[in-house]
Amino acid sequence: MALLRPFILLLALAAAPAAFAQAFPSKPVRFIVSFPPGGAADQIARAISQPLQEALGQPVVVENRAGANGNIAGEYVAKSPPDGYTLLMSSGGTVSINPHLYSKMPFDPARDLVPVAAGAKVLVYLEVNPQKVPVNTAQEFLAYLKKNPGKLTFGSPGNGSSPHLAAEMMKSQANVFATHIPYRGAAPAMQDLLGGQIDFMFDPGIGLQQVKAGKLKLLAIGSPKRSPQYPDVPTMDEAGLKGFDADTWFGFYAPAGTPADVITKLNTEMNRIIASKPFQDRMAAIGAIPAGGTPQDFANRAKVDSDRFGALIKARNIKGD
Repeated sequence: MALLRPFILLLALAAAPAAFAQAFPSKPVRFIVSFPPGGAADQIARAISQPLQEALGQPVVVENRAGANGNIAGEYVAKSPPDGYTLLMSSGGTVSINPHLYSKMPFDPARDLVPVAAGAKVLVYLEVNPQKVPVNTAQEFLAYLKKNPGKLTFGSPGNGSSPHLAAEMMKSQANVFATHIPYRGAAPAMQDLLGGQIDFMFDPGIGLQQVKAGKLKLLAIGSPKRSPQYPDVPTMDEAGLKGFDADTWFGFYAPAGTPADVITKLNTEMNRIIASKPFQDRMAAIGAIPAGGTPQDFANRAKVDSDRFGALIKARNIKGD
């Protein structure tokens, strides 16, 4: 028996890596959110973090690392250990838009990140401060912009963000001009819209409660189809801007090299949460559409966004640096 002990020890050591691989998660998981608290990315991350924590049996911590249209958070995750414990929650901009926006990227999204799951499709809602812009419809708003070239200002979560690109899409198709005021996130931009410091905004859903309160006027939706939550509100296409589509997909990415079984486990649990009523109710509050699906589904959606917004960025000569 004594002669067998070294061999038993060797077998135990050989089996150890597999045992460790199956132990995921054995410590807290972190969601690195690419925008400040209060925005759509932050709200999606927090809607998933608590039920995921319960499913995994480990804490799921949300950390906000805003800046550079998601590049700061994206670089941090891309250079983190590929073990599934550090995930990026971002708009599609970090992967789909930023490579078109910045001449030098601090990381290569296509090479350094892999998709885990799409959390939600985030729509943008054209809203005005009614105290500053005396219009009732999207058509009236476009006419007002034409009569007042360069006099109106609009906010966005940052240069190259989907709300910014939605406004640039509108300006291009309608041949109108307004001044862009970039913010470090959607929440501070919304505060200035409510305060009258800016005139309008393509809102990623965080101001819809203010619309219901009568403080903002919702004119149109920047989506190919009407919102299920606001079926009476027309699309920008219906307002005369044919083919207008500024939707983006928000979701989770992991560092490249993360084990496939870890990605599968995270994707499975996230899809279960996304299909739940509590998550769907939270998305309805910000006018977003729950997504889910496979990692490849998310990658395909990101490719469509990249082609669409990349063409706009080039045509409008939009720069991030």
